[in-house]
Amino acid sequence: MAKSTYPKSFSHIGITVPDIRKAVAFYADVMGWYTIMEPSVVKKESDTAIGQMCIDVFGDDWEQFEIAHMSTSDGIGIELFSFPHGVKEAPDFNPFNTGLFHFCVQDPDIEGLTNKIVANGGKQRMPIREYYPKEKPFKMVYVEDPFGIVFEIYSHSYELTYSSGAYSPD
Repeated sequence: MAKSTYPKSFSHIGITVPDIRKAVAFYADVMGWYTIMEPSVVKKESDTAIGQMCIDVFGDDWEQFEIAHMSTSDGIGIELFSFPHGVKEAPDFNPFNTGLFHFCVQDPDIEGLTNKIVANGGKQRMPIREYYPKEKPFKMVYVEDPFGIVFEIYSHSYELTYSSGAYSPD
């Protein structure tokens, strides 16, 4: 019998934003995410562990950047970066190229969250749609934060949305 690989848990996602303080405020106020570490400056220096790790990751073509750490209600980390000399606009939305093109959050009040995102400078990219009309009351929508970062909202969990089991509202 073949040995199965244990499924790994999701730890965090890193997002580059143009203004870290505005991003922390948006994600805290609109998404309700907890701020674990307020925005702070990381400098290129090989005598600190974080400085050396960042040199390893980013190379030598930087001097400093800002970082903040947030968390969702289920403990998924959101690591925000802001680089002073980086491009301050999100790239064009192109899901056809290789790479990460969205993440997804879950909220049973999908309409309310979508409206709150739009009211706080974000965009709704499509109408809210039902995945399985007349079978399951599961909805989804793609949105953007005020910085042009595209993400999706589900009304129900990933497992329930894609499971083939019958849905019973009772």
